[in-house]
Amino acid sequence: MTQAIIINSTGGPEVFQSAEVDVADPGPGEIKLTQTAIGLNFIDVYLRTGLYPLNDFPEVIGMEGAGVVSAVGDGVTAVKVGDRVAYPMVKGAYAQERLIPDWKVAKLPEAISDETAAAMMLKGMTAHYLLHRTYRVQPGDPILVYAAAGGVGQILCQWGSAMGAIVIGCVGSEAKAELAKAAGATHTINYSTENIAEKAREITGGEGVAVAYDSIGKATFHASLDSLRPFGTYVTYGNASGPVDPFSPNILGPKGSLYVTRPTLATHTRNPEILAEGANALFDVVTSGKVKININQTYPLADVAQAHRDLEARKTTGSTILIP
Repeated sequence: MTQAIIINSTGGPEVFQSAEVDVADPGPGEIKLTQTAIGLNFIDVYLRTGLYPLNDFPEVIGMEGAGVVSAVGDGVTAVKVGDRVAYPMVKGAYAQERLIPDWKVAKLPEAISDETAAAMMLKGMTAHYLLHRTYRVQPGDPILVYAAAGGVGQILCQWGSAMGAIVIGCVGSEAKAELAKAAGATHTINYSTENIAEKAREITGGEGVAVAYDSIGKATFHASLDSLRPFGTYVTYGNASGPVDPFSPNILGPKGSLYVTRPTLATHTRNPEILAEGANALFDVVTSGKVKININQTYPLADVAQAHRDLEARKTTGSTILIP
């Protein structure tokens, strides 16, 4: 038996309950992981509230963590007992121990701590696919990064800047603007006091940005489209304000023959090869010092409800981890 945080229904943070759950021995191709740190992400909120449907209850949510392999099933050769590993996008993280398919974890370099790994795998591999696959950023490209003081946002700012992009960070306060600038944003837009599209065009000399990386969703959809240059790419990869409303593709032509896409990290970790590519690129950019993972909040796993409240209230910056 191990301690876990379960939910028996969707709803607010009050649905979380502490419980003892049974963790079986690992089956073929599985490992048992004793977790040392767990990442907190907005996808956890989407699962808790039912925006992303769950199949059954009781359910253990959480999509990111790190720890030590404590047992391996038949056929497992990539990792062994005692290895330090981390993973993104495998539901069931809010627990002291868990089972997980062996191909869905990455062995950690010595230079990366368990806490850093738990804070960066989901967010950092999201930043990787956004910058390198969804829209391939080129030196000199102006890019618009929403929630630039948040976990993914700060990584996008640093990594994009290292790639030679002109990073424009969109934030909700002057304090968060300073965090975005510290992370590599050349310019910032405070959506509380400035018009996003007007400011983006002013910064780019009227041309618009090459890509808008939008994790906000519904509230910023039109501002993002109006910020793009001709043939620009709108990337909606999160729904902090709710999912984007249905729209007619006909609006994209007059705005500059725009591209719209809704990628997910699940697709970009769908097999061992693509997962390893993203994880290794992330390890390289972090160990090189080009990207620093800022863990600005730490909570005991037992306080996960408060962590969710703070995340939803925009009280968090950078990455947040839970300690089981």
